[in-house]
Parts: sequence; structure tokens; C-alpha cells
Amino acid sequence: MSGPSDYQPTNPALKWIERRLPIMGLVHSSFVAYPTPRNLNYWWTFGAILSVMLGLQILTGVILAMHYTPEATMAFKSVESIVRDVNYGWLLRNMHASGASMFFLAVYIHMFRGLYYGSYKEPREILWILGVIIYLLMMATGFMGYVLPWGQMSFWGATVITNLFSAVPYFGDSIVTLLWGGYSVGNPTLNRFFSLHYLLPFVIAGVVVLHIWALHVAGQNNPAGVEAKTEKDTVPFTPYATIKDAFGISCFMLLYAWFIFYMPNYLGDSDNYIVANPGVTPAHIVPEWYYLPFYAILRSIPNKLAGVTAMFSAILILAFLPWLDTAKTKSSKYRPLAKQFFWIFVVVCVLLGYLGAQPPEGIYVIVGRILTFCYFAYFLILLPLLSRIEKPRTVPNSIADDVLAKAGSKSAPMVSTVIALAIAGALFAGSAQNARAEEQEAPPSQKWSFSGPVGKYDRGSLQRGLKVYKEVCSACHSLNYIAFRNLADPGGPGYSGAQAKAFAEEYKIKDGPNDQGEMFERPGRPADYFPSPFPNEQAARAANGGANPPDLSLITKARSYERGFPMFVVDFFSQFQETGPNYVNAILQGFEDKPPAGVSIPEGSYYNKYFPGHAIKMPKPLNDGQVTFDDGSPATVAQYAKDVTAFLMWAAEPHMEARKRLGLQVFVFLILFTGLLYFTKKKVWADAH
Repeated sequence: MSGPSDYQPTNPALKWIERRLPIMGLVHSSFVAYPTPRNLNYWWTFGAILSVMLGLQILTGVILAMHYTPEATMAFKSVESIVRDVNYGWLLRNMHASGASMFFLAVYIHMFRGLYYGSYKEPREILWILGVIIYLLMMATGFMGYVLPWGQMSFWGATVITNLFSAVPYFGDSIVTLLWGGYSVGNPTLNRFFSLHYLLPFVIAGVVVLHIWALHVAGQNNPAGVEAKTEKDTVPFTPYATIKDAFGISCFMLLYAWFIFYMPNYLGDSDNYIVANPGVTPAHIVPEWYYLPFYAILRSIPNKLAGVTAMFSAILILAFLPWLDTAKTKSSKYRPLAKQFFWIFVVVCVLLGYLGAQPPEGIYVIVGRILTFCYFAYFLILLPLLSRIEKPRTVPNSIADDVLAKAGSKSAPMVSTVIALAIAGALFAGSAQNARAEEQEAPPSQKWSFSGPVGKYDRGSLQRGLKVYKEVCSACHSLNYIAFRNLADPGGPGYSGAQAKAFAEEYKIKDGPNDQGEMFERPGRPADYFPSPFPNEQAARAANGGANPPDLSLITKARSYERGFPMFVVDFFSQFQETGPNYVNAILQGFEDKPPAGVSIPEGSYYNKYFPGHAIKMPKPLNDGQVTFDDGSPATVAQYAKDVTAFLMWAAEPHMEARKRLGLQVFVFLILFTGLLYFTKKKVWADAH
């Protein structure tokens, strides 16, 4: 259904190409002259948004793959090296990680729009089925990508999800072994997932081309659900749809940029900043938010095979929707009962997402089973029944009539719907935090110089924190991802190159072998990394009562506490991301000589009121007067704790200042650009209404 094209190139070279390969004419007929229903609302812009997001995910993914190492002992470090050492590597990583969530957010809105307006009905059945295939491919790609950082949640998420295939009769164990490349998740698994994660986006792009082709054959649906009959019903795709899509994309980019530059870890899990350890299982294994409804369906059924079948059926049933809903009226806008049940279905999906983040016990399991029944009942009972008994309201004779009728419409504006969906999404996302919250005293919030959109590190605090680390913490804890040269980097402690070199020379670094084949010690160089206090993990455990002191490079991102709903929503707008520093600061100050009455601590452990379980192997590390500061700052535990925590925050986020500075520039540009697009759109569409 591409539009009639009168494209005739004037350039001789283009004429020569066009006679042999009329690609420009195809583009003109498909994206310029293509007739578009004039009553499309902003929900239709999510198709264009998804195209842009797919392009960004492929582009950033290809560049990240150039630096990533798909090997189990190096994968985690390679990701950190990308963030720290590759030019704008932090930007690429944030774009790709946050882009996955934005991609799924846009696709869910796109799917719900299709459900509401009946975009799966004749003649668009193939278009809808191709969309379901894209969604399945997206879920597989997203899951495999989540495994690649090789953190704790990546590893255990891969273990749990791949184990589901063992429920398949006869072939289950063989499928799991094939996925793993052995008898447990390991290096072969990582290689398989990296290869498929790199390949599948291009498969998605191919299916998207088919999806767009099917769209152009059948034509676009519209809010009225009536087909275009005359030229008055349509407008050319360019400039009308393109400027409207550009405005929608620009608005979406503002949300996307908010996550990239100010809230990069908002939707992530702190456990994924801990390198994968097969011997330590996380307390709560929870998938990414966009899988939670199906995860809830899986866990609501006690039988493993039945649960897996229900989970996959919940997705595959979408492909049969054109034959389950046989009502002649497409749009729920003119179907009062269908409209009400649609919004109930949306609530069911949100609640399933909430339950997917809760522990599978007690009332959560019962409610999960009820909502699972409601989910399938919507497709298998309600839609077929409504197709037969519902009496729809009168549908406009044409799209032009629908446009004229909008002036007197009392329907809720799109903004109200967006706000309602945002609140539902906040409950959805906040639930994941509630699920992981521990019943213990929350660390008190501190005032940090680096908080907020324009926050910066306090250079004096970073230098004092480095001194505390060197004189106290370095006796047990490594700082493996920080090189001495980083001390002179912009946005860091503020040392000069000569000072960083002098600091490095204070350390003895084991090197070699030399010409005689022997290892030797030499003074440190700026390119060297902070040396570990122990030669291996076994030595560290032997010196610390069986506990392995964690590396501190990422400790402020790997440790956190959950604030739950509604603070989860408040944190999004206030850009609060200091749970990690608050936790570390509280742990350092949370030691008490005697545990409270009724609390017993195992021998060899110490009481800490902020540590989960309160029994910690580390003795109290800080005492008043332990470190003397050159600038005269108080030699107190509170000062030590705050300064070393600030230093460790810089160690975990060395490019934070550059990220926020670039974010401000991007936001100023996007706001101005969005405003220009809005007024341009108003001018372009003034003649069409």
C-alpha cells in the first residue's frame, strides 16, 4: 500500500541508478508519498521510537563487542575496562544497558496500543504475528545480553532460566547441556550466549523489515478502526507523520537520557557488580523488570513442566489473538465492555509483574494463581465471549468524520493515560526493590557532594579517603580496577601526574620473570594497579577467619539497600542513587562492642547493626585518632568513614563528573530541539485539521 510516487531524479547519475535499481523511488513511495491515516495519535509514534532504539542497540552493541572478552575469567573485568578505559565507554555501556529497558518499555506500549485498537484484526494478521515473533526474539536477545557482564545476577539468572528447559520431556536434559556447553553454566555458556546475542539483533532487524513490509501492504490501522476510503482520510507520510514521529522520538529521548546520564543503575541490580561466583547464591534471584509478569506465571504453578508451558503459552497466545477476538469492530474506543476489560487486563499484567518480584510463598502464590487464570481467561474466555454478545457504539463512516468528531470528544486526554501508566510502572518497578528489602535498620542518608544532577567530588575528601584506604583498608582489601595513573585523571582526587608517579613509587610491585626466569620486585609505576594485599583467595581467607575481604573498586555499587515503593518513585525524580555510599558509610560506623540483649553473635564474628544478619567477620576497622589528616580535618571515625566512602565512590564511578556534565549539555539540546519540533509540527499539521 505504498503511496503513488512521482519521484523522478534530475541528476544523471541518479537517473542511471534509478532505471536499473529503483531504490529511491521505493523509498519515496514508502516513506514520503505513503498515505497515512490523518487521525493517528501519539501512541502510533512508538513504532518509529522502536526503530530508533533498535538501531541504537545494534550500533552500541557492535562497538561494545569490539572491546568485550567472552571468557569466564575475563568477562567481568572487560566490562569494567570498557567503562573505565575506553573513550566514552561509560556512555556506550549506559546507552546499551538502559536502552534494553527503554526498548522493552516502548514495545510494551506498542503492543498494548495494538491490543486496544484491534491492530491484529483482518487484514493485519500477518503484521501482528510478525510483531509477536519480534517480541520473542527480543526476549531471547535481552536474556542472553543480561548474562554477558558475568556478575552474580547474570550467572545465577542464566542458571535458573536455562534449567527450565530440563522440564521438557525426553529432551530436556539434552537441551540444557547444549545451552550450557557442559554440565554447568560456565565458559562455553558465555561463548554461546555472546555469539547469539550478537547475531539475534540482526535477525530482529530482518523481521522488522518484514513487519514494515506487511504494514505497507495492509495499511496502517487507526484509532477509529475504519479503513481509508478517500484522499480526505489520509495525509502523506512526509512531512506529516515524520514530523510527528520526530517529536515523539525527541520526547522519548529525554526519558532515555535521564537514565543514561543521571540514573544509570536505577533499574539494575547491585549484585551484578559482584563477579560471578558459583559457590554463593544471591538471596533473591529476580529477573529484569520486563520479564517479571511471565516469571510470576511460571512460579504460580507448582508443577515445573506445567509452569514452563504456561509461561511460554502466555507469550505464544498473542499470536492467536486474531482468531480469538472475532468482533467486527476493531477499536475498543467503540466497544464499552472491551474497553473496560482491556484496562482490567493491563492491571492484571502490572500486578503479575509485582508478584514476579516477590518471594514465591504464602499469599503471593495464591494471588499469582488467580492472576494467571485472569490472564489466560482474558484471551480464551472474555474476548471470544465479547465478540458474540457485545453491542458496539456507532463507528464513524470515515477517518475524516472521526477527525471532525474529535473536537467535541470528552475522552480522557493522552496525558492522563501516560500519567496512569507511569504510576502503574512505578509500582511495577518498585516491587522489585520491595522484594529484595531486608528486615533490618536502614542506613541513615548522608549529604554527599556528588549527589544530584550537578554534584561533584570533593577533592579534599577524596585525598583524605585515599589516605584512610592506604593506611587502614589496604591491609585486607584490594583495589584491583584502579591504577595509580587514575589518581591524576580529571574528575578524580586532583593529583598531578608527578604526584601520582611519586605515590606509585611508594609501593613495591612484583614483576617478572627477568632474564634469569625469576620474579622480582620493583617500585610502582603510574600504569600499575594498586597491588592486592594477598597473593590469592586462599591466603586472604586464612588471614581473615575464613572470610574473603571483597575488592573495594566497586563496593559502593555492589552494596545497597532497598527503599521500596513509594520512595522508589521519589528517587527517580530526585536522582537519589546514594544507597551504596550510605550503606558503606553506615557499616564502617555500625560496629558495637556489645550486641543488644537477646542477640547472639558466632565466635569470630562482630556485631554490626547495619550488616545483614548483624554478624560480620571484619573487626571494627576505624578508631578515633587512627589517621592524621594534613589539612587538619577531625580525626574521628565519622570523618574517616565519610572520606573513605567518598573515595570508594570515585573508585566505582571515576567518570561521574563527565557523565553529569555531558548530560546537562544533552538535556539542554534535547529540550530546545523538542520545542522546535513541537512548533514545527503544529505548523505542518495546521493545514491538515
